[in-house]
Amino acid sequence: MTTKPLSPFCMACRRAARQCCGAILALAALLASLLAGCAVLPHDVLRTASQARTDVEQSTLARVATASLAAGQSSALRLLPAGDQAFDARIALARSAEISIDAQYYVIANDLSGRQFLRELHDAAARGVRVRLLVDDLYAGGDDGLLDGLAAHRNVELRLFNPLPVRTGGPFARVLLSLHQLERVNRRMHNKLFVADNSFAICGGRNIADAYFGRSEPSHFIDMDVLVAGAAVRELSAAFDAFWNGPNAYPVESIAGARADPAVARARFGALMSGLARFVLPEGARDSLGRSGIGSQLAQGHVELQPAGVRVVADPAEWPEAAAGRSEGAVMNANLELLRTARSEVLVVSPYFVPMARMIDAFRHASSGGAQVSVMTNSLATTDEPLVHHGYMRHRSALLNLGVSLYELMPASESRSAETGSGHGSLGRLHAKLAVVDRRWFYVGSMNMDRRSAHCNTELGLVVDSPALAGELADLIRRERMPNSFSVDRAPGGGPLQWTYARDGRQWTLNREPDSNWAQRLRWSVLSLVVDEDYL
Repeated sequence: MTTKPLSPFCMACRRAARQCCGAILALAALLASLLAGCAVLPHDVLRTASQARTDVEQSTLARVATASLAAGQSSALRLLPAGDQAFDARIALARSAEISIDAQYYVIANDLSGRQFLRELHDAAARGVRVRLLVDDLYAGGDDGLLDGLAAHRNVELRLFNPLPVRTGGPFARVLLSLHQLERVNRRMHNKLFVADNSFAICGGRNIADAYFGRSEPSHFIDMDVLVAGAAVRELSAAFDAFWNGPNAYPVESIAGARADPAVARARFGALMSGLARFVLPEGARDSLGRSGIGSQLAQGHVELQPAGVRVVADPAEWPEAAAGRSEGAVMNANLELLRTARSEVLVVSPYFVPMARMIDAFRHASSGGAQVSVMTNSLATTDEPLVHHGYMRHRSALLNLGVSLYELMPASESRSAETGSGHGSLGRLHAKLAVVDRRWFYVGSMNMDRRSAHCNTELGLVVDSPALAGELADLIRRERMPNSFSVDRAPGGGPLQWTYARDGRQWTLNREPDSNWAQRLRWSVLSLVVDEDYL
């Protein structure tokens, strides 16, 4: 079943709008080229190859990992649903590392969490730990002294993934001045990975910033990571090595405008860290699964883990030119294959959800086979990407016609706020990227179920076989997330969409997009006409 076709008039309008947008982009690219002086990346960059350390058996973390794995266990995991515990896990592993730390992130912010994280990497390097840090360059521009300051220290190597040729300014300005290389610049590394002593790893949806760890009220991200031990850690390290040694990873010292005198850079880094408080998880803190922090468990020599079959899935660091922007990556393919195996239940959680034909076909296959398919995403009231939400809106009717249940996260505010479009309380934005199938298998990682993750970004994730963990994850979604979401369906008799939710023991129904007004809806609808869904 497909969405209702556009009228010839609407199709003509969209074609005209896109042609106009294309002309504007071409003019902007020409102007950007002139303004940027046709800035290009350096050629013949010296990249000294290195691999994950394997001489780790006698490290403290290796011994704890071995003690935490049951006899005969290949890999084991623990869910990290709570932001403070997810941050504690990273900090505790950094403090415990004795041989190596490998970290790979899309965003490391210049805020409290970003500075505390980088200070722990610095302190580990000062102890003699080899630190390799790979950061996507989109948000790494500017001259804040954090990344180049860290890189100026002994035992630290920093590389930037697919750098923009223009170094100064914010992300929007840098992209605008890089439009003459748009096809390349549009390829971003969205992976999130932290590996300590090649013994424990953390991967999932969280970047390094206050919003991902519950430290940015009133707005924060609802997310999910997993702690990994066992054989899967070595596979994750191999995936890191492929990016680290690939042609898109540029040593920071090779990038014009990113170089600084080492002594000056170290002094500036020290000034930024001066007076910075140490992160300490409150004593007795427990997550929604009733578990204590990773730091305290590491100190006791044993971490609570569940045995699991784990398949590491990673997009290549360099996609073939012929495939870029046209075919799905390895991570999306793994997800679609997983969905097609469903027999009883599919739960998909994605903050940005813009289905493509193969995804809709996978939902159709699961639903026709008797599986109950549910998708949870942000509402227009909670999303930080309204244009992406409009891309999803085009597909709601088709998904409902397939029997898919749709849930959209509500803002944490009074019920009348959703109806009148006024006021917000604490605003949780969904950011977790999950798929649970038949309460046995699940996916967790960096990939959104949208076109950008499928065609443009590189992604990293795990496909896990564990009834215990999949059951925990499904229960968390159904117990904590779905009750705090709008249920989207058609009005009785096949009428327009309605948004139903429960509050104060009563059921409420809205007859229009929650927390929006006509001007907002019109603005984003017009913009959505000129942006191809593959960029959403």
